[in-house]
Amino acid sequence: MPVASMRQLLEAGVHFGHQTRRWNPKMRPYIYGERNGIYIIDLEQTTRALDKACEYIRKCASEKKNIIFVGTKKQASEIVEEEAKRCGAHYVNRRWLGGMLTNFETIRLRINRLKELEEMRDSGDLFRRGKKEQSVLNRELLKLEKSLGGIKTMRGKPDVLFIIDQKREFIAVNEAKKIGIATVGIIDTNCDPDGIDYVIPGNDDSIRSIKLIVGKIADSILDGKQGAGVQVELPAEKTDWKEHGAPEAVTEAEPQMAVVGAGEEPAPAEASSEG
Repeated sequence: MPVASMRQLLEAGVHFGHQTRRWNPKMRPYIYGERNGIYIIDLEQTTRALDKACEYIRKCASEKKNIIFVGTKKQASEIVEEEAKRCGAHYVNRRWLGGMLTNFETIRLRINRLKELEEMRDSGDLFRRGKKEQSVLNRELLKLEKSLGGIKTMRGKPDVLFIIDQKREFIAVNEAKKIGIATVGIIDTNCDPDGIDYVIPGNDDSIRSIKLIVGKIADSILDGKQGAGVQVELPAEKTDWKEHGAPEAVTEAEPQMAVVGAGEEPAPAEASSEG
């Protein structure tokens, strides 16, 4: 059975891409067609790609390899933190600091500083300082927690990078490519799939789409760690997703979310998705 059923993918709006004027031609092989000015992603390919990616992630987890989730856009930030914590993965959900992979030794120094400040706080030493010094140290602690909190237990470079939105996380992807770290990603129609080892074609703007796919990746990590090595069993279905390609289906569910990229103007209601 597939990791996610066609119905799950449909209900999450995974098939809704970006406006046709906002696309990357390299994503053409993953596009089924166009409806109301929105590209429709081929969910048959998404299903196969998600299965392949989850199997790879499961294998990596069973071999005790380190996996890091990267999703800094507003729609992904909270989901990335929750799911990474649930499966015990590292994560970056605020801002990717240049050199996190290619200059990890410098990043390690900042992580050590974060741990030092946390120890000062937990022991009460921080609160025995003068008010001005407390304020300065607190600000430093909060800043480091925001940027490094998700990787503070990471002892070295990760083995796998899982990203949401290649276009936004291109610095992380380039660093991973430079030092030979495998990449897995949710890749929308406006992204460049080159350089991503395991492309999961799908909507990277919809909260429900992100939640579904990131959740399946987290499940695979848990399966791998437990040594189960089995896929999530779902009821067999024969939903014809190609008959459900009109963007209105998702607009009714979450009309406040439109299929636009960062900084774009929302599409008209009849040509928008929840993402």
